[in-house]
Amino acid sequence: MNKDTKKPTILVVNDDGITAPGIKALIEVMQEIGNVVVVAPDGPQSGMGHAITIGKPLRFDKVDLYPGVEMYKCSGTPVDCVKLAVNIVFKGKKPDLCVSGINHGLNNSINVIYSGTMSAAVEGAIEKIPSIGFSLDDFAQDADFSHCKSFIKTIALQVLSHGLPEATLLNVNFPKGANLKGIKICRQANAKWAEEFDKREDPYKRPYYWLTGVFENYDKGEDTDVWALDHGYVSVVPVQFDLTAHHAIPILNSWDFENVGNDKNKVSNKLKGDQLG
Repeated sequence: MNKDTKKPTILVVNDDGITAPGIKALIEVMQEIGNVVVVAPDGPQSGMGHAITIGKPLRFDKVDLYPGVEMYKCSGTPVDCVKLAVNIVFKGKKPDLCVSGINHGLNNSINVIYSGTMSAAVEGAIEKIPSIGFSLDDFAQDADFSHCKSFIKTIALQVLSHGLPEATLLNVNFPKGANLKGIKICRQANAKWAEEFDKREDPYKRPYYWLTGVFENYDKGEDTDVWALDHGYVSVVPVQFDLTAHHAIPILNSWDFENVGNDKNKVSNKLKGDQLG
């Protein structure tokens, strides 16, 4: 891997595939900052969450799409891409930064759970690499990412300068349109998808189902990512991959678990007594 040792090394990943316009925009920004290495899926992998490939071989090939950029395509998931990058490309030596995106479509609120974009960034953080996921509220193939670039560069430089708290990464979302008001540090909104399955028929009259739904926001707070995006701000949410509900531990400790298994022993002893009697 040829690189300028004075510049940071940056791993770029995504879930929309190696030829997606979003990753091209992200590569262009990262080239202004450091030495770029790209490992991305060979096709769309949206909604894969933190899936990994364990039941079939992974294909991993070097490609030449953009001048001056070391690039690889992977047949697996976004998380597979990060794992291969760390173990095969970097040979265990970690890059200075991992950035994922720019995703076509938001990954705010509960979407972070399903997102391949964010799961790639989470995997980077698990590997102790400062990591950021970037997403834009535009699913169009010809989406305009130009208004995101200066914000992406600023956020990336801040992370490189300050680092991130241990086991933490950033989830950054951009509203559509050029008139951005600034950056808001937010919490994840309490919202979810009210899902429906549209039943349809193929040409052979066999039924199939297409997932649809409406995004419902139950959170009226003005400190959330949904509020920020709705009001023209870039939302930045610090995310952790420790899913422990720490506030619930004292509650569970108040429950009665002292006699677990004792009832079974009492029944067994009673049966033995009956048999002996």
